Amino acid sequence: MNLGGSPKGPGRAGGLPFDMFDGAYTDAEARRARRLESIYHVGQDRIWDGRAVLSSLVEKHGRPRLGDRETRALGRIFSIIMWGELAAWKISAQLADVLVDLEPKMAAASQVHDEARHFYVMHDYLEALGYRPPPLDFWSRRVVEMTLGTDDVGKKLMGMQLTIETIALTIFQRVREMNVEPVLSELLPYYERDEARHVGLGTQLVPAIVKDMGVRQAIDFVLFELDLLFSTLMGLKAMEPDLLSIGVDPRSILAIGFRKQTELNREMRHEFPWFPEDPPVDRAFHGMCEALFPTEGSGVRVPPARRVAHAMGVVARTRKSVLQTYDRHHAAAP
Repeated sequence: MNLGGSPKGPGRAGGLPFDMFDGAYTDAEARRARRLESIYHVGQDRIWDGRAVLSSLVEKHGRPRLGDRETRALGRIFSIIMWGELAAWKISAQLADVLVDLEPKMAAASQVHDEARHFYVMHDYLEALGYRPPPLDFWSRRVVEMTLGTDDVGKKLMGMQLTIETIALTIFQRVREMNVEPVLSELLPYYERDEARHVGLGTQLVPAIVKDMGVRQAIDFVLFELDLLFSTLMGLKAMEPDLLSIGVDPRSILAIGFRKQTELNREMRHEFPWFPEDPPVDRAFHGMCEALFPTEGSGVRVPPARRVAHAMGVVARTRKSVLQTYDRHHAAAP
């Protein structure tokens, strides 16, 4: 499957890929191509009118009204989401240009339309909330700029489909479950349905790209992924006070995210049996989560040496991870 090269490569961005029908698909590639094509067609069938949906929800519940503290917290969190949607709009447009084969190009093009709608609807929601979005914080901005700026298709897909989209899905789900604000709670399922389709582009393409990498390219890819994941965690850490202000435990965001990532890994192993069951990057990420969001909980002072020791225990699988401790705590709750 010809996935394309750098957005700046010759004959790609700005040019017509006249060779897009030249390659023959294996049976497995043909199945994946049909799935990618279906992302486009399902997206067309499920397009929703953002103005009409938001207007009807405001008419149903009234304009969003929260206390000053909650308004600022919710506004800051979803300002990050709004700018992330703008980044996703730009990144998916880059992918629609650079991907060569018809089916992934169609899937990326469908995402462009979705992200444009997500951006303007979130802007209009924040306006209704009475909150003016500030610029992104350093770490969130770093995540989107790393993904926007890379010329590597695999890195761009990893950053967009398998990192930014997955984190957004987890925040949407948790805020919706908490029912922080009724207009937003009924608006978010529209976003979640769209974003779940977008993740599919990454699960179908990233393993195939990784499989063809040489050793040096694979090491570079892993280092990019670790850098991206660390920056994402630091962005979540910066968001922590606002999440706590609206009653959302950051560790619950991580737990939901890990469940989604486990499902994605299972899906990728189904398509690509060689895909590792316990990727080293995942272990490292679990360790970073424990260091930044210790089991002791928010507001509890944990000395740096103890954080590092606990993080190393999580990596070595001698200490339970964020997901395991969160699930155990909630299973024991009445």
